[in-house]
Amino acid sequence: MKKLPLLLLFTLVGCATVKAPADFSYREIQTPFFTLAAWVKETSPNATFRIYIEGDGHAFTSTGKPSNNPTPTSDTLRKMAFANTSANVAYIARPCQFVTDDSCSQEDWTTGRFSPQAVTSMATAIKQIAGKREVIIYAYSGGALISGLVINNFPEIPVRKWITYAGLLNHTSWTEYKNLPPLTGSLDLIQLPELPQVHFIGDKDKVIPLELSKQWTQGHKLVILKNVGHNGPFQD
Repeated sequence: MKKLPLLLLFTLVGCATVKAPADFSYREIQTPFFTLAAWVKETSPNATFRIYIEGDGHAFTSTGKPSNNPTPTSDTLRKMAFANTSANVAYIARPCQFVTDDSCSQEDWTTGRFSPQAVTSMATAIKQIAGKREVIIYAYSGGALISGLVINNFPEIPVRKWITYAGLLNHTSWTEYKNLPPLTGSLDLIQLPELPQVHFIGDKDKVIPLELSKQWTQGHKLVILKNVGHNGPFQD
């Protein structure tokens, strides 16, 4: 059962402070469960949509307590999306990031960050933005797991390729490895999608251990980037 909504006192880290290129427009995508923030460039009616899915953001404070605002403090993925010169590009934030949404509670960016509601909301946003056009998904950190769940559970979305950066691909083994509380309320990615995919991981990543990345991506392409941490820089 969903917790009562938490009153979010957002500081000025939302859409007003995001400096996007002139050809990207800000949209708030209404879904059955959440309002998702997105920045979209659309210049071709038929071209593939390249969609970037954000990570978990500022889910916890430096002391390990749940934050009051999960909006990312890093612009790693957003900069990659804005630098993409393809005809159709979208950056989609995760639930409760960049927007004030009365549906949100701390559970939505902590233990329930990969909930059925979050997965359905992301799938809905992708459908609204891309329509029936083919999609290439670029996903960062926890965005890898939620995008994998979208691909597996919404086969009607025509995803052509899946690319992850510092990707979390199984939260159960990750929380066990890191000795963290389990993400109760979250779905897990038991099997990677069956489609072309590439996974980038930095050998200095302290958040997603290289050992786990190798286990998760067996049978698929894993690119290990030397002297790169969790925040990149990553090659597109």
